[in-house]
Amino acid sequence: MEPWAILVILLLILGISTPFWATVGLLRRVGEWQNKSSPEYLALLQRHTVRPDQVAVLIAAHNEELVISETIASAVTLVPPSNIHVISDGSTDATAAIAAAAGVNCLELFPNRGKAGALAAGIGHFDLAANYEVVLLLDADTRLSPDYLETGLPLFAAPDVVAVAGHAVSLPASGGHGLLGRILLGYRERLYAAVQVLIKYGQASERANVVNIVPGFASMYRTRILSEVEVDAPGLLIEDFNMTFEVHAKKLGRIEFHPSAATAYTQDPDNLGEYVRQVRRWSLGFWQTVRRHGVRRGRFWTVLLIHIVELISASLVLILAVPIVILSQLTDVSLLRPTDLLIGVVLPDFLLTLFAAVVLRRPALLLLGLAFPLIRIFDAVVCLVTLVQAWTRSTTGVWVSPTRRLQPAEQGS
Repeated sequence: MEPWAILVILLLILGISTPFWATVGLLRRVGEWQNKSSPEYLALLQRHTVRPDQVAVLIAAHNEELVISETIASAVTLVPPSNIHVISDGSTDATAAIAAAAGVNCLELFPNRGKAGALAAGIGHFDLAANYEVVLLLDADTRLSPDYLETGLPLFAAPDVVAVAGHAVSLPASGGHGLLGRILLGYRERLYAAVQVLIKYGQASERANVVNIVPGFASMYRTRILSEVEVDAPGLLIEDFNMTFEVHAKKLGRIEFHPSAATAYTQDPDNLGEYVRQVRRWSLGFWQTVRRHGVRRGRFWTVLLIHIVELISASLVLILAVPIVILSQLTDVSLLRPTDLLIGVVLPDFLLTLFAAVVLRRPALLLLGLAFPLIRIFDAVVCLVTLVQAWTRSTTGVWVSPTRRLQPAEQGS
């Protein structure tokens, strides 16, 4: 294959978004180094930074007795127990009892409404918009870093910032994981590093403001916009994509993100069954939100359209590349050679792994990364299948009890 053809494959796999937003992020970082000690910036922080006592923590939980205690404990170190609100959504285990014993506010819902319904109920029942400046949406398996608010609240210094996306870090493996479990956890570590550092950091720059998700695992919103955001939109499997799209569609303000701020640790799947369910839920939730909002005029929607095109094209290439190589080997038609696959697909994928290994200081990822292209192919299949399902099937947000694992208390702290 000609070099230009390999370049085309590279562009289809990586797209133009990753190098473009990585460059924007680098320029943003340079600007921050120059401005962080300026008197104007320090004065801005003093005038507009939200205080911890003005933050409400809202946790929607469904049968989370294995993890809810540690999640509440991490939040209590940052805000008073009276600021923490747990919504036990149809739980049949000890979730509500654990929350009550911890001295936090607890609302029990029956029947199961789903996460979005639970969040909406909690916002209304506790009147969070009237009593707090900011609400921190927290998953029941998430642990906040000790400096979550210390680093995250200054991002609200600019008055036009209405949401701060949390920086996701995968909880470290607690031992007992087989090879597949380590591969899945390592792949998720790479995903977080690549997306957050190479893409989202640039997208959150002041002049861009095109972040497409404020993840619901541990992110913050100004409460004054909650009345304008349809938290519990019907027909959606997850809520965080929709809430983010609502901010852009209604021009409510700017979304901030910084890879060194608002860090929280989340428990990622370590087995294939849970991984499949999570990836399907995320992917279907994205496509459902795209279907609900469509693509409109404006900077965010243009970037979203480019992302969609790249997502579909990369998925098709990943799925078809190996069959085409095999077909080329079995016939006289030389469409794609094994070396083309190596240079155009495997090598750029491994470069992402190398980047993550350096950023995270995790050299073990280099060995695990040899299996990552196979997971990417699986993700590509899920992406295209859920694309069809988003337009052909209806869903509710009612959730099924997740499978959690006990995590040593010292990890993630």
